Amino acid sequence: MGGLDEPEKVLPDYNIKIVHQLDEFIVEQLRTARRFLSKIAHPLPIDQLKFHELNKHTHSNEISGYLTPVVKGKSIGLLSEAGTPCVADPGAVIVQMAHELGIEVVPLVGPNSIILALMASGFNGQHFTFHGYLPVDKQALLKKIRDIELASRESKQTQIFIETPYRNNQLLAKLFEVCKSDTKICIATNLTMESESIKTKRIHEWKKETVDLHKKPTVFLLYF
Repeated sequence: MGGLDEPEKVLPDYNIKIVHQLDEFIVEQLRTARRFLSKIAHPLPIDQLKFHELNKHTHSNEISGYLTPVVKGKSIGLLSEAGTPCVADPGAVIVQMAHELGIEVVPLVGPNSIILALMASGFNGQHFTFHGYLPVDKQALLKKIRDIELASRESKQTQIFIETPYRNNQLLAKLFEVCKSDTKICIATNLTMESESIKTKRIHEWKKETVDLHKKPTVFLLYF
């Protein structure tokens, strides 16, 4: 949601039609949710829409009441901050709650940065693992990188992971430090945006490049 320059290029008209029918949303960040709904020309004034925030600061007591309107027959939209709802995203708790309450869950077709990156990487698309965020602790991170490189080498399995955008450069530096020179890394940045970049190179080739991923949403793929 937050990374869409032109939503109409990546979202089916049907999705936009459905969102236009909703006036209540569960979102990760109010600011980007409002901006997205403005971009797709929601027919109601933004101030008339109702939002429920769902992020790391949301207390569990608050979440329990978010679906009360749905129990009474109302439809509510779940918007992801970037990428796909519930995939490396806090929305899963809402979907789980919906199933427990017998509420119908309807996923809408849309861009998934993980799958888009895999499609464009040239790596094994039949056998892959998504690790989400790698450890923050330095030693744990180094061990994790060694482990996933070994897993890729032994099973020919594509390894996919992400990082908080402001730590992308540090992660890339650790990949350069740990991985073997022939290991392939695909860096997929700003997917679905005008500045989209997807490149696959071996570690020794990447080391010759000047790469700045700071604050750029990026998906990393590793294949040995």
